[in-house]
Amino acid sequence: WAVARMLSPAALEAQMRQSLQLQLLCQGDFSAKAEARFLQRKNQLDRVVYSLLRLRDGGLARELYLRIDDGDANFADLAARYAEGPEQATRGIVGPVPLTQAHPALVDRLRTATPGVVLEPFQIESWWLVVRLESLTSATFDEATAAQMAEELFEQWISEQVERRLADLRPLIDLAVSGDAAQPLALGSQST
Repeated sequence: WAVARMLSPAALEAQMRQSLQLQLLCQGDFSAKAEARFLQRKNQLDRVVYSLLRLRDGGLARELYLRIDDGDANFADLAARYAEGPEQATRGIVGPVPLTQAHPALVDRLRTATPGVVLEPFQIESWWLVVRLESLTSATFDEATAAQMAEELFEQWISEQVERRLADLRPLIDLAVSGDAAQPLALGSQST
């Protein structure tokens, strides 16, 4: 791995040490707030797999729903033949994806759906949808999730620190740009 990336042993060790130090910093400074972050984001972390048939024709959507519901046709075969969205290429299967990635009206239906049951066609904007929930995996607060939440908190803290420092520097930059061009901007040392 190091040879492929043309890293010396010292550079490889430095990268490994930096990664470990970052993990320890995240755990030490942000792990106490990780569960609260998880609870705030839980709905965004839930993952779903569902079958989808997206059509512009409501009558065709109803017909295909009845064929699937009666067992006369296979959802995947109908999706490959009739779907008008990108799910046609996946034979109707969407996911696993974060539940909140879908349209809010679809999210509401998926949250209350029973796995394996085809939902009656419903309209979202100009599309008619036939949907079947395959699986819904609720996010759990385990060790990996705790580490992810701590890292997110660290990234948020870094962004806030950068914004704060930039806010402190903006007046100096504005002054240098709009002020006396003959006066050099001295940061941290006296210019002559």
